[in-house]
Amino acid sequence: MNNGFVRVAAAIPELRVADCAFNVSKMADLVRQGEAEKVQVICFPELSVTGYTCADLFFQQQLLDDSEKALNELQMLTFSTTSVIIVGMPVHIQSQLFNAAVVLQGGHVLGVVPKTHLPNNNEFYEKRWFASATDSSIQNIILSGENVPFGTDLLFGDGKFSFGIELCEDLWVPIPPSSQHVLHGADIIFNLSATNELIGKHQYLRELIEQQSARCIAGYVYASAGNGESTTDVVYAGNGLIAENGKMLASSERFSFEPQLIVSDIDIERLQADRLRNTNYITDKSNRVYRTVKLEDAHFIHFELKRKFDKHPFVPPIKNRDASCEEIFSIQVGGLAKRWKHTQAETVVVGISGGLDSTLALLVCVKTADKLGFDRKRIIGITMPGFGTTNRTYNNAVNLMKSLGITMLEISIKDACLQHFKDINHNPNQHDVIYENTQARERTQILMDLANKHNGLVIGTGDLSELALGWATYNGDHMSMYAVNSGVPKTLVRYLVDWATHQLDSASEEILHDVLETPVSPELLPADQNGDIAQKTEDIVGPYELHDFFLYYMVRFGFSPTKILFLAKSAFSGLYEDEVIEKWLKTFLRRFFAQQFKRSCIPDGPKVGSINLSPRGDWRMPSDAIAFSIDD
Repeated sequence: MNNGFVRVAAAIPELRVADCAFNVSKMADLVRQGEAEKVQVICFPELSVTGYTCADLFFQQQLLDDSEKALNELQMLTFSTTSVIIVGMPVHIQSQLFNAAVVLQGGHVLGVVPKTHLPNNNEFYEKRWFASATDSSIQNIILSGENVPFGTDLLFGDGKFSFGIELCEDLWVPIPPSSQHVLHGADIIFNLSATNELIGKHQYLRELIEQQSARCIAGYVYASAGNGESTTDVVYAGNGLIAENGKMLASSERFSFEPQLIVSDIDIERLQADRLRNTNYITDKSNRVYRTVKLEDAHFIHFELKRKFDKHPFVPPIKNRDASCEEIFSIQVGGLAKRWKHTQAETVVVGISGGLDSTLALLVCVKTADKLGFDRKRIIGITMPGFGTTNRTYNNAVNLMKSLGITMLEISIKDACLQHFKDINHNPNQHDVIYENTQARERTQILMDLANKHNGLVIGTGDLSELALGWATYNGDHMSMYAVNSGVPKTLVRYLVDWATHQLDSASEEILHDVLETPVSPELLPADQNGDIAQKTEDIVGPYELHDFFLYYMVRFGFSPTKILFLAKSAFSGLYEDEVIEKWLKTFLRRFFAQQFKRSCIPDGPKVGSINLSPRGDWRMPSDAIAFSIDD
């Protein structure tokens, strides 16, 4: 495997019905192509050696002899390859004929898996020719001169991953064999199929594969018959589909006249991480025992991944933009509405800086007030200019509060901070952590005391990314009475605010656009000579898009720093140099571990996505754990 990835392929070869020698020669061509692309397992369609549409020719001894002879030829053609090859062919055992998958590697037959569920309705008549796997208790057979295991209780693995096999109709039944395969350890399911085309069937098939891969928390590789099969009554389009845990990774061109090899990389470590976290994913405890067939290591360790990774895994795709943003806001609003009503608070109090996070928090407060039928004046927004506040953020804060029709207050923190510096004997010209944190804590004190005065709740504005990095002043902006953004990472905050620009009046929209273009900053250090922001967060801790990427793969899947670095280099190739990515990953790891003590006592707040850092919910971690490091 390459950093936990296994390269697989669904092969759709050129085919002639009942011309076994021709068929295996074309299959061998695709095997050699797969070997060149470092594919570890290649799956061909159902009955691909003979063709699925041979019908009563399956009763002809000549076809059965030709099939086994062709299998011998395929073994010779591929003996020097290391890829595992799965082909479909009729297998004659005693007085029964089975529609079977034959697994080969290095010129040897490793095992044979017969089809369990035989369709025998509408255009299908498989029971006319074949016996079901349930009709046989045979454990081993002689095929191509080798004594090999036979049955549906076979898994194939090399110690790092394993796979199981089902055939076509097996997928369409209420409890597919693959459901049992994965509960006995299969990471990937290969399906050899011959699915004909009907109106609407293809979309249903894709959804079926996605759903089964999701239920099984598995990879799913589907190879279906295509060009060359008989079109006497039906047509086959050549579906090659590869899915991973509910997501389609790659698909073939349907109705192509050319052979196709659909290749993608399945992340075994990701699947195993999901299974480890899912308490309902329980290894089968029945008396059924599976047999594991040992695979030889393909030795394909280094290869450039075929699949691409989203740079912003927290951000929903643009096609789902409206629905996703509505849902996220609904979660935030629903959480705040419950808390507001339960506490019988007269007001909610929120500090407005003119930055992204406080803007999102304010929008949530406004939507909540509207949903509850409350006057927006019950929202008290407070701008608290300090030593680093710029005209740009100040004006945006003031104008946004005015445009949204809330109660607005302005309280400067400068005099209070200067008095505090005098009280603790600190030089105000020394712009250190005391200088910065004094301002953050003074603002929090103002918010808390005004909330007491106006029977209100202090609404936290800090986001998930800041919690991960510990980019908050302990008992300063770290603290609130309800933190509406605590489940929203920075990349998603920006996405939500951008979406909100289309939901408000033109005056508010213009302000939000400028907020989006303003550099992220706590504004705790004085502005530069031009009056612009001097303290830019991403210059200090690194780009949030990188940190959100690191956070997603570390917390969601438990990936090692080495694998996260591997994925990040792939996702951000061309945007950041490898050394830059590694630098900020080290920063992320150092800060994530060192700042856990802040997360151990954060306020309540709604979980929005698959990741949350609440110590009461998703994330429980000792505050003094040693940080992970990147392997050399």
